[in-house]
Amino acid sequence: MAPKIEYSVKEQPLGSTRHIRIVGIGAGASGLNMIRTLRLNLTDYELVVYEKNHDVGGTWFENRYPGCRCDIPSHNYQFSWKPKHDWTNFHAPAEEINDYLRQVCDDEGMREAIKTSHEVVSARWNERDGIWNLIIRDLGTGIEFDDHANFLLDGTGILNNWKWPDADGIGRYQGTLIHTARWPRGFDPSDKVIAVVGNGATGIQVLPELQKGAKKLYHVVRTPTWVPPPRIQSWKLMGQAEEILSKIQLDAQENFSQETIEKFKSDPEFYRTYVKEIEALVNNSFPIVLTNSPVQAFARAKVTEYMTAMLGGDEKLCEALIPDYPLGFRRMTPGHSYLQALTMPNVEVKTGGVVRFVPEGIELDSGEIIEADVVVCATGFDTSFCPRFPIVGRNGNLQDRWRKETPKAYMSCAVPGMPNYFAFLGPNGPIGHGSVFTLSEHIAKYITGIIKKCQVEGIKSIAPSQDAVDDYFEHISTFMPRVAWSAPGRSWFTNGQATGPVTALHPGSRIHFFHMLEKFRGEDWEYGYDNVKRNRFAYLGNGFSTKELDPKGDSTWYLDAPTIVA
Repeated sequence: MAPKIEYSVKEQPLGSTRHIRIVGIGAGASGLNMIRTLRLNLTDYELVVYEKNHDVGGTWFENRYPGCRCDIPSHNYQFSWKPKHDWTNFHAPAEEINDYLRQVCDDEGMREAIKTSHEVVSARWNERDGIWNLIIRDLGTGIEFDDHANFLLDGTGILNNWKWPDADGIGRYQGTLIHTARWPRGFDPSDKVIAVVGNGATGIQVLPELQKGAKKLYHVVRTPTWVPPPRIQSWKLMGQAEEILSKIQLDAQENFSQETIEKFKSDPEFYRTYVKEIEALVNNSFPIVLTNSPVQAFARAKVTEYMTAMLGGDEKLCEALIPDYPLGFRRMTPGHSYLQALTMPNVEVKTGGVVRFVPEGIELDSGEIIEADVVVCATGFDTSFCPRFPIVGRNGNLQDRWRKETPKAYMSCAVPGMPNYFAFLGPNGPIGHGSVFTLSEHIAKYITGIIKKCQVEGIKSIAPSQDAVDDYFEHISTFMPRVAWSAPGRSWFTNGQATGPVTALHPGSRIHFFHMLEKFRGEDWEYGYDNVKRNRFAYLGNGFSTKELDPKGDSTWYLDAPTIVA
């Protein structure tokens, strides 16, 4: 018979913290913001962020293809706590966004917490000690070493692990093979025959740039895609933000005039009004994807009209490029110059998929062979959510689980059986709902609140319950038929599966997601405690509170506290 464990009072005041080690993975926007959020909210902790690239920036460090830019307005694609007043264009180019992230990193002194050219090789949960045992590889030397973390924060992102087309014989091709996520510096398209495979956001952006110099350009389109008018044109068409937009000056390429940039710098009230009104417009786009809504019907008719006009009414092009599925089923990227480029004499659109590579080019599913000097694959990323390295929790390797079954997470950021593991924009996160910067801020505050709870309440391990995740997924599955994302067909929202569940998007609007994360639902989680008796109230300690023992604190704060419950 096991000896009875006696309970004893901890000789520390309520509010005491235990020292913890936090490891972050990835120094893109989410990773950088997390550093700041932890600094503002936690004490008594250590942090290291491992970044596989040789500099910070994540997606915006890696993606540098010609024409690469964000499809969110630049002044809303930034941290709310680090405004930039001198964006050059209404939609910022990739290099400028990466410069912004590097500047944030330097201004905030974040590099001391980041180890670049390091990748996580594996992570294994140690139940006894309540830590993640990690193996890290220094990519500069190839040397591997051990590390550990009480909390593992995964900021690797969804649009990060690029993939080639699902076609045979890729090694047989004897020309120049390029993936847009690994663009070769100095590549010159002049006088070359180029095949561009893919018409998602990347294909829409890169094609016009290549068309200008190519001798011949073949565009391989497997699925039509909606290409809306430029945002400003769309908003004006809908009668939105006319007053604020009338106060800025843009040229034909949507570059801000120097006068407008100076106004952003010198007039804080105008700048704030502009940012908030544009943000509200981005947030209000959700009704468009409601399949049977009047907004969907109106917008679809207008986009059809616009695309037809931009394609010069060419019946063959209109048939190949204008979809019959709902607006918003695939991510919509404005592409004024894209549609115009398709009407140029050196461009030929080919419908169908690539089945194999051949020495001289690619073979389509029709049997046609396209000979090309260069094949550019704008074929996107692995959006399966399957981790790129083994993450072994209580229920085995998460890689194995998510290869066999639909990835499921709690509010996109936590997984059953994976204690003290949190992800940014995991399964059913709002990755297509607007700026990832402000999304990452809300997620970081949510995760940090949980970590702080564990740190001060003696919680050794925390993970969402399977029941909670199953209920959450049942809601997602029942909701999704209401929106365009679940229409039949292939998109990266369903990991390229024609009939797959929507795994990449949140079941609601952007504001809905923010609202959902405002409160921590403690009843949805399973806890392990760090005292031998596993008493959940051991953290109450010796009867005193840190609020009364802090010489710089206000022990009568409650006299000033509001009576309204948030």
